[in-house]
Amino acid sequence: MTIPRALGARTNLRSVLVWTVVAVVGAAAWGVLALSRGEQVSAVWLLVAALGSYAIAYRFYARFICQRVLRVDNRRATPAERLEDGTDYQPTDRRVLLGHHFAAIAGAGPLVGPVLAAQMGYLPGTMWIIIGVIFAGAVQDMVVLFISMRRDGRSLGQLARDEIGLIGGAAALIAVFAIMIILLAVLALVVVNALAKSPWGTFSIAMTIPIALFMGIYLRMLRPGRVIETSLLGGALLLGAIAAGGWVEGSSLASAFTLSPKALVLCLVGYGFLASVLPVWLLLAPRDYLSTFMKIGTIGLLAASVLIAAPVLRTDAVTEFASTGAGPVFSGTLFPFVFITIACGALSGFHALIASGTTPKLIQKESQVRLIGYGAMLMESFVAIMALIAACILDPGLYYAMNAPAGVLGTTAQSAATAVGQLGFTIAPEDLTSAAAAVRESTLIARTGGAPTLAVGMSEIFSSVFGGNALKAFWYHFAIMFEALFILTTVDAGTRVGRFMLQDTLGNVWKPLTRVSWKPGLWGTSAVVVLAWGYFLYAGVTDPLGGINQLFPLFGIANQLLAAIALTVATTVLIKSGRLRWAWVTAVPLAWDVAVTLTASWQKIFSTNPRIGFFAQRERYAEALEQGKILAPAKNAADMQAVVVNSTVDGVLAALFAVLVILVIGNAALVCLRALRSRTPLPTTEAPFVESRIVAPAGLIPTAEERREMALAGAGAQPPAKVPTASGS
Repeated sequence: MTIPRALGARTNLRSVLVWTVVAVVGAAAWGVLALSRGEQVSAVWLLVAALGSYAIAYRFYARFICQRVLRVDNRRATPAERLEDGTDYQPTDRRVLLGHHFAAIAGAGPLVGPVLAAQMGYLPGTMWIIIGVIFAGAVQDMVVLFISMRRDGRSLGQLARDEIGLIGGAAALIAVFAIMIILLAVLALVVVNALAKSPWGTFSIAMTIPIALFMGIYLRMLRPGRVIETSLLGGALLLGAIAAGGWVEGSSLASAFTLSPKALVLCLVGYGFLASVLPVWLLLAPRDYLSTFMKIGTIGLLAASVLIAAPVLRTDAVTEFASTGAGPVFSGTLFPFVFITIACGALSGFHALIASGTTPKLIQKESQVRLIGYGAMLMESFVAIMALIAACILDPGLYYAMNAPAGVLGTTAQSAATAVGQLGFTIAPEDLTSAAAAVRESTLIARTGGAPTLAVGMSEIFSSVFGGNALKAFWYHFAIMFEALFILTTVDAGTRVGRFMLQDTLGNVWKPLTRVSWKPGLWGTSAVVVLAWGYFLYAGVTDPLGGINQLFPLFGIANQLLAAIALTVATTVLIKSGRLRWAWVTAVPLAWDVAVTLTASWQKIFSTNPRIGFFAQRERYAEALEQGKILAPAKNAADMQAVVVNSTVDGVLAALFAVLVILVIGNAALVCLRALRSRTPLPTTEAPFVESRIVAPAGLIPTAEERREMALAGAGAQPPAKVPTASGS
């Protein structure tokens, strides 16, 4: 159908006006944030700057990458269509898949990283979260998803081996799997800490499993294709479970859901195994989709509350700790450590595992990579922005009283107030006591890790709009439960991805393991993955200085080194496939990430400051141990020896991971050079073209043209083959 010229012109003019307004408002918000010094700034400006930037990036930059760089082709069948097996490969409605992918990538990082980075001020974190996601994080997620989708959904490590070569590929396989186990154990530890002895949270999260099973069966067998109907039922059941959790906490059933950390570890390991081996449509995808309701609903409500209450950012734009590197929350200067502390929400290597794990085996059409790869990452970045706001509206004295280590603050409100005063901030002991009482906690002193601070900030925002101080405790405990739900979905999806990765790796030695339909291989590799991260998790909850606690300091650097591997693979594939002119799309963020992570690795290995360098810390504790001294956090000689061992292990692993990444990048550079010199394209492992028979929209809302195509397909007619735009806009 031909669109009349006058109508087309009016539509184009309206689009230009709308996007001009978005750009102007967003630029004004950025101007306020950048230029305001020594005056109060409303958090609304931060919100507007983020939303305006996201909208423009998704509309223009993501579309450009899909059309020009990736050249998405809806005529090509995806692995979900070609290899459908009902277990791992399954064409999944884009709305359900968006929920699954977002839930799988959005873990602890976007919640606690920005809270800790608030030590540097609100401006550095805001700039990295927004600019980083637009040009690095969302680009990585979308490009890796596309590359994996074109190669039958292969895992990141196997992609590196196939496209880079034996040496770089082997280094990537080792680094990716080792880092993934560390990341999963760290994320699981946060869940355990949040749910331990919390019957409300444990009951609510446990109920998401039977609800998800019901949704999976309902959508596949009872009412196929009724996504909205299933969503409404699942959402209603989820709200009922949350409300019932509050009742359970005050009833005789509370003891049944009050679990110790050890019991929670066993539950998590068992759940992780089931999520890995059961058909993806039955548990994993619907549960992650279900949890997305909770995540997006809560963050959306938080954003609306910020717009209504308009709280003031009480943190400076840039604090003195950004330059001195002597902050009490974490040591190190703004570069490189703010970019390591804020990973998820800006750029996260863990996302590349999901984008080359479950998601490429479920996506219906190539054009959906924009919505699911780029769009989901923008959603996570917005979560990080809301977490940053929640931290920065708190009184700085309370923020540092919660996030400075116990060795600095002491154990009483008086000692904490004195210590905070020495940092240059003021808070009275009675203010610390009343803040804890307001959320029904015995104390908020030295509640490090970021999660309690975020919960307090969220309770401040919510209570200012809903219920006042009387409901502050409710909102605080609601936020704690929300954080646990947020993080758990990365553990289940990550375990399944780990199984894919292990199958790909071992399949290089014994081919039957690569067949996902072979049950012994499926169960065996799943068991290895859950037992690997489960061991570190169990040791961590039984020993404050053991298990995953030993490896926790590697979390930030390891995650960003993983991103370097993903961006290296993406850049190599672009160059090998003859797209040198567009390789800057991934090469520029790769160069930045390498500069950040290798600088941080160098400092963590060679710095003489024991608060930064692993080996410097080792020497300090070893010397003190020889002199019979006990230094915090150690409480006895055995703890001192544990710190010495931990520092040594962390230093060696930091060096090993850096060397492995350098090997991957070096090998990839040689492959790219060979590709540029070759007169014919180098061979790739891209799957052969197969015509697709699925008709589905690219975005959340179908365009008029997409609705006509779906109507034709539903009537039995074959829509004309074409290469659509990457979006419905």
